[in-house]
Amino acid sequence: MIRYILNQIKIKSSKAFGQWIAKPVVEETVNLDKLAEHMSDHNSPYSKGAIKGILTDMVTCIKELLLGGKNVKIDDLAIFSLGIKNKKGGADSESEFSVAKNVETVKLRARATGDLNAKSLNLDATLKKAVYVNGKLTSGSSTEDASTDSDTPSGSGSGDSQTPVTPENPSGGDNGDDDGVIS
Repeated sequence: MIRYILNQIKIKSSKAFGQWIAKPVVEETVNLDKLAEHMSDHNSPYSKGAIKGILTDMVTCIKELLLGGKNVKIDDLAIFSLGIKNKKGGADSESEFSVAKNVETVKLRARATGDLNAKSLNLDATLKKAVYVNGKLTSGSSTEDASTDSDTPSGSGSGDSQTPVTPENPSGGDNGDDDGVIS
């Protein structure tokens, strides 16, 4: 179950200014150690330590391959690639271009594949509205109309990562931009 909160877009330059949108509530960010533990608990013959070692090596190898100019596809997860974010304005000519003057940063990109593509996620996902009660995030009220309280999404998912939602940061830190880039 994916819990969400409603958030009004307050960026005046946005085409959607004043509109209300759903934002996912991130319960926890699971690190590599916790992922290995979770995987070993699924009747795996491998220990948490063995799984963590393989995953750690995988991360190192993916980085090495990406920096070597390759994309890395992990079936039913994502295609990982690098993107270049250029500084605004660009160079007036090819001869005036320089990395130092014209490139802002290199970004990691992840495009969902197989079981994690948007269509598949939409079929599997169920959404439930979350609300604040005495400063704590809880599930939505049972008195709400069931069609808006818990439902399956009809549009495509974005797959972007989120910062945890708190009373001080109700949007989870997302500014509404979804460029498919993991920062």
